[in-house]
Order: sequence, then C-alpha cells, then structure tokens
Amino acid sequence: MATVHVIGAGMAGLSCAVELVKARQRVVLWEAAAQAGGRCRSFHDATLDRTIDNGNHLILGANPAVFAYLETVGTQGGLLGQARAAFPFVDLRTGERWTVRPNAGPVPWWIMAPSRRVPGSRARHYLAGLALARARERDTAAERLGGTGPLLERLWEPLTVAVLNASIDEASASLLWPVVRLTFGRGEAACRAYLTREGLGPNLVAPGVSYVEQGGGRLHYNRRLRAIAHDGRTVTGLDFAGDGDDEAFAPGDVAVLAVTPQVCTQLLPGTPAPLETRPIVNAHFRLDRPVPMPGGGAILGVVGGTAQWIFARGDIASVTVSAAGALTERPAAEIAALIWSDVSRALDHRPAAMPAVRIVKEKRATFAQVPSALPLRPPAETRLRNLFLAGDWTATGLPATIEGAIRSGVTAARHALAAV
Repeated sequence: MATVHVIGAGMAGLSCAVELVKARQRVVLWEAAAQAGGRCRSFHDATLDRTIDNGNHLILGANPAVFAYLETVGTQGGLLGQARAAFPFVDLRTGERWTVRPNAGPVPWWIMAPSRRVPGSRARHYLAGLALARARERDTAAERLGGTGPLLERLWEPLTVAVLNASIDEASASLLWPVVRLTFGRGEAACRAYLTREGLGPNLVAPGVSYVEQGGGRLHYNRRLRAIAHDGRTVTGLDFAGDGDDEAFAPGDVAVLAVTPQVCTQLLPGTPAPLETRPIVNAHFRLDRPVPMPGGGAILGVVGGTAQWIFARGDIASVTVSAAGALTERPAAEIAALIWSDVSRALDHRPAAMPAVRIVKEKRATFAQVPSALPLRPPAETRLRNLFLAGDWTATGLPATIEGAIRSGVTAARHALAAV
C-alpha cells in the first residue's frame, strides 16, 4: 500500500492524518517540534501551577469541521458549551454592561429587543452587516460597515478583531462575511460558544494523536524537513535535517505539507503564500477563587481597554488581546499590569496585589487577514501532482481559525486519497 506523508502535526496536519486513518490509508506524520498541536497547545506553567493553553481558541456552534473531528476521534464530550448563546460585555469607559443574545432561527428578531442588543443601537443599524455580503476582495470591514457609533464600537469592532486578528480599518470584509453569515445568519445554536474542558492539548490534540496511532499511523517528532526532493512532476523523497536520513518515496506515495506559509515557501519556492503576520498577546492570571464572571458564564467581552476577551477556567482568568501590534514589544511585567487593571475592573475583583500571571506572546499568531493577502492564499493542489497543502492560511474561504485549519486538513486528505 502507498503511504501518505503528512509534514506538520498542527491542527491542519493532524486532522489530515485523522481523515486518512479513517479511510484506512497508511500514514506517517512528521513533526519538527517535540509535540503535536502547533499553535494549538497546552502546557503546565510552574508560576501558576496550572495547565494553560498558549492562547484562547473559541469554538462556535457554526464550526461543523471541529465537531466532525471530535466525533471521529471519540471526544465529543471534550467541549463545554453554552446552553443558549449569550455574549456579555462591559465598557470600561462608562461602566455599562450588556449581553448580546441572538434568538433561535434565521430571522434575527433579537435586534428588535433592546434587552438583547447593544445599548444605544437601533434595529436598523444591524442591517449594515448585510453590506458585507457585497464585499469585494479589496474592501476592508470598516469600508463595508461604515460610520461610527455604539454598534461599531461595541459589536462589529470586537467581533472583527477577535475573528480576523486585525483592526476593523484593515481587516478583510470578505473574510468577515462568512463568519457573520454562518453564525448570526443561522440563529442562536450556530452562535453558541464552546471551550475545551481541560485544554486544547488534552481535548483536541491528544485524542487526534491517539486516533492516528491506534489506527496504525506512525508519528515522528523532532524531525524538521529540510528539503523536498522532486523531479519536476512528483515528489521523490523527503530530506530531514539533523540525522542524514532521507525518506525515499515508493511508487504511489503522496505528501501533504501542513506547515506555516514561511516554511512552505522555503521548501517549495514559487508557492504563493500570505507571509505577513499579526500577533496576539495572552495573559493568564491565577486568582484566589474561581473567576467571578457575570452570570456565571465563561466569557466576557471588554470594550474601552487593552483587554478584549476574558475566559474563565476555574481560578484562571485568561485574557486575549488580538491585533496586539506594539504591545508585544513591551516587557511582560508592563503588559501584565496594563491588562490586570482592565481585568480587575471588568470582574470587580481587586485584591491587594496583582495575582500570579503568565504572559504568552504569539508574534506570528495568524497571517495578516487583510485584503492584499487574499489572492496569496493557495489551493490545496501544487505543481507537483503528489504534493498537497494544508493550513489555516490556505484558500479555505474562512479566517485563520481551528475550523479553517481542520477543513484544510480534510480537503488535503481527500486530494491525497484521490492521488493514491
């Protein structure tokens, strides 16, 4: 039987391997790091004495690829979800608090109810979101949504920054539209937020690794691909750095390259790829009691400060700052103090001293999801007939999310199976 070699064990490569094993295809998964998961990982932090994720990844009811992946690997119970979609916010400038609560069904009557919508907004203001459906590739979210006012500041901008890791002034409108269409456009169930029970590693990554191994797949860690050997038409082998051991291809073998766009262009010169990136900063605070979230929920949107979203995980308050820009260049202690000032006010939790904290900077968290990057997102197929691409930066039609990464892996797996 031919072998499919998957290079990269992030969520794109791992989901590709899972799909191949599911189809009873022989698979070898190669990873440059010492563990799988890529940017989707968990680790035990000695300062906090807790297991934390490198960043907060929100899964929505409108993410079918994630749920299909979990069903395949047998861990559907690995997510904690909202019984009803509700997104509480606080504006640190005014002290106002509100909760956005979509209704069931595709007709958004919730925008008619003041108790369900953003304070100061009117039902007609929400219709601006439909302008995203007509977005051209070169349009930014601000250009399509237009204007100013409470809805832009308190809903559209937080949503855009969270989903696209870019400011509303530069983010791609055509990438924001599928998110709006698949969530608000389908009603409350599609908007429900889910978090992993124990962390990204235990609930998302480890089950996929186990599924691949139990299905006969082989995983190799600490194996960085140095070069791809090919004859101009097909891949003939893989050259891994550090051990002098080349992996020769047998007739019918196929490769899937599930690496970052920067690595891809090094290994496969001439491949179009969005190389510009945007950072995300995450802060994890260990409180002296369970995080006191409003309404007992697990998420809180913050407007008017540095912090943007707070996630509750027991006594850990995890904070995400997307499109972090210059914030990543500041010292960790300075970042912690700045974010904690927001968190303590948002949660109305003000101990005598700042609690234990861990700052995690992801300087290349996502590709820059701006209009100029869209034409650079390549399809799964390459000029080599037995080599395919996967990654949230490829042409998935979705933003750089876990859903996009898994979809790209599934797409690459289907191409690989057809090639085999």
